[in-house]
Amino acid sequence: MPTNWTTAEILKTPMEICWQFDYAIDKAKLKNLYEKSKQLQWDAEQDLDWSIAIDPSKPLVDEARNGVDQIPILQKLSKSQRETFTAHSTAHLLSQFLHGEQGALMTAAALTHAVPDYEGKLYAASQTMDEARHVEAYEKYIRKLAMVYPMAPWLRETIDITLKSDHWVKIAIGMNMIVEGLALAAFHNMRRATTCDLLRSLTELVLRDEARHVAFANLYVKDAIDEMHPDDREDKAQFAFEIVKRMSDSFGGADGRGAQLPDPGFFAVLETVEIEPEDFIQSAIEAGEAGLHADAPPGEIHSFKDLMMPGLVRVGAVTSRTRELYEAEGIPVWEDLSVLESMEESGSVETNVAEAN
Repeated sequence: MPTNWTTAEILKTPMEICWQFDYAIDKAKLKNLYEKSKQLQWDAEQDLDWSIAIDPSKPLVDEARNGVDQIPILQKLSKSQRETFTAHSTAHLLSQFLHGEQGALMTAAALTHAVPDYEGKLYAASQTMDEARHVEAYEKYIRKLAMVYPMAPWLRETIDITLKSDHWVKIAIGMNMIVEGLALAAFHNMRRATTCDLLRSLTELVLRDEARHVAFANLYVKDAIDEMHPDDREDKAQFAFEIVKRMSDSFGGADGRGAQLPDPGFFAVLETVEIEPEDFIQSAIEAGEAGLHADAPPGEIHSFKDLMMPGLVRVGAVTSRTRELYEAEGIPVWEDLSVLESMEESGSVETNVAEAN
């Protein structure tokens, strides 16, 4: 595990805090989300079977589903090297879930004190509790792996920019719609791909919460943007574009077919099994040319296509001006809401996902 990373850092933010002394609830849908949040609380300690043994050297994720088994340089590893790579790469992936959930915890807390409506504060507070539970659960799971890797730079930068933004709508866009949209797709796909019963159960519970969080932003942000002056609307749309572009660049494009930005944490995984990062990158490129980045298996969610972009369009966070910016950057503005609406109606993304795709 890398040891040369800082364990605590301070951010200064310009966010305003809003008192609200009108305690009437006039948004029925928000009230319903809050009620559902109260009813669906769960206890990470009591509601998961932590007695389940985990062998981190055995694949916890079906590697055939994510294409890792197709990378030639990994196919050449010895049995012990492959087991080491499996353990550390899984720990690295789950560490990103853990760090991302802490980011969600902080942004939800920021929304609680910044949103202007009483019902919005209630829901954001319930989300803060959800995120605290997610941090607790993933930390407890990763502790069984005995390995924690630092936060990927792209994820840290994205959440930092969101936390340091100057308006609560930007926080909701950056975290609840964009980062949580990415997380929601990742959790859904992880639940389908994991071979670990404990990780599957944990992910199912987290998914249920995350579906509400994305639904909250899609509902609440739309109302706020609809009431904004056009100049303010363009400001929020520009913020959304910049976050999406940063994320797209990190992943090698919105379709994931380009070169991803380096991640020192993952490079540390490679060094553990004595693979030069440059050699791995070249091998991954060769695998991609041979079809590694083919269409995802049926039923998998694409974060940009299915959740992120359709949601941004629906709430008004994509304007005519920023559409041109997306086009110039080669980022498709997907608008099909079928998967997102299925998630909102069912409380998860499992229902009708295969049909929606």
